[in-house]
Amino acid sequence: MRYRIIASGSTGNSIYIGTDQYHFLVDAGLSGKKVERGLKEIGVNPKELTGILVTHEHDDHIRGIGVLARKYQIPIYANERTFNALPSQVGKIDDSLKRMIETGSVIEFGDFQIESFPISHDAADPVGFLFRNKDLQLSIVTDSGYISEKIKEKIKGSDVFIFEANHDVEMLRMSRYPWSVKQRILGDYGHLSNEASGEALADVITNDTQKVFLAHLSRENNLPEIARLTVQTILKEYGITEKDVQIMDTYHDKPTALEELKEKRVRILF
Repeated sequence: MRYRIIASGSTGNSIYIGTDQYHFLVDAGLSGKKVERGLKEIGVNPKELTGILVTHEHDDHIRGIGVLARKYQIPIYANERTFNALPSQVGKIDDSLKRMIETGSVIEFGDFQIESFPISHDAADPVGFLFRNKDLQLSIVTDSGYISEKIKEKIKGSDVFIFEANHDVEMLRMSRYPWSVKQRILGDYGHLSNEASGEALADVITNDTQKVFLAHLSRENNLPEIARLTVQTILKEYGITEKDVQIMDTYHDKPTALEELKEKRVRILF
């Protein structure tokens, strides 16, 4: 299983995940050109995309889906309420390209499985995604005000997490945002703080977990260094150190490297 975070943040989000046979985007909240460039840099022709999976209808997740779908005839996978809530800026998407998926269902492509699950955000029917290839699992959880016990149970033990760490609470409180926006972000249907991200990760990281990518950082109310240090400090309190799990940055203006998840971690016990 290969993956690359083309962009992640409050200004736009798109993630590539694929195998030799199947290629997916999770969201396309950037211009079509930026997504194309992020794919071509790793040798993926947009024409080869099996589909675009949509987490929810906010602009920073869907800005480029219409352009890409029409240009390359890429199927779009989303639940019914998300399709119905897509803004007019997306443009017309031909019915032949719409693939309706029920929240909580599993879709299969050979030995590649994709499962959606509900998250807590102020959107029509927002979801996270689990990708399974053989015995490997990658979880994507962003845009959620909190992480329920059901979600923790679902994603626990993933080999890789792409996990929201949106804001530093004090930076947000001191920011120029209107109080109503601050309340939205801090609420149960908003975004995970660095602290909340660390606490949730402590409950779902296991010996199988290799990497955690901190995602959807606010440009106004967070810094990669603060997010990383906060999460690492909390995890260390639970006995999880950098030797156990790598904490990785993501970027709003550039992609991460192409990563390959090949096999389960092998631990040698002395």
